[in-house]
Amino acid sequence: FGSSLHRTSKIVVAEFLSSTPNMLNARKKIVKEKGAAATDLENEVAKALFDIEVSPSSDIKAEVRDVVISGAKEVEVGKAGAAVVIHVPFRVWKTVRKIQGRLIRELEKKFNKRSIILVANRTILDLNFKRKGLKVRPRTRTLTSVHENILEDVVGPTEIVGKRTRISVDGTKIMKVYLDPKDKDKENIENKMSTFSAVYKKLTNKEAVFMFPEV
Repeated sequence: FGSSLHRTSKIVVAEFLSSTPNMLNARKKIVKEKGAAATDLENEVAKALFDIEVSPSSDIKAEVRDVVISGAKEVEVGKAGAAVVIHVPFRVWKTVRKIQGRLIRELEKKFNKRSIILVANRTILDLNFKRKGLKVRPRTRTLTSVHENILEDVVGPTEIVGKRTRISVDGTKIMKVYLDPKDKDKENIENKMSTFSAVYKKLTNKEAVFMFPEV
């Protein structure tokens, strides 16, 4: 009995040691505020990114090596189920933008039935920016500019070809966002329109509907 228990404990230790390097490497994909613990979902995203990075068959593994995340949240999107919104530090967004479509496809394979939305971290500077030692507020840091960029991130890599704001009778504003009808992934995008609306509302508290322009 003693020897079999010893054998079992050795197997458990061996399994733990073999999985530990991968877990530690995956955790390097998460960059959070000092002392903040990663959530289970963030660990899941980090592991998925690490799996892509070490996959011999992936054609984006070189770029994914430089990709880290700062957070991940699940957003309910009605009948469409749930979407995983992944936030990445602004410094790596340029790399993400280059491979956005392919990275989304790879991640969606690993997150069964959940849409993946990639968004860059951007800081809004309010009108008290002078207290922070700035003489001029950069235009890219205004609320309007940040929300415009979030809109582009949410639908990316699809291009936005037009926008129109409609004011309803009760005074609420709804923005109509027209997406590129020539996008080669058009059919898949059509299935994500309600997801784009739900995620944009969650991130900005603004209403938007997405569509392709009528030809």
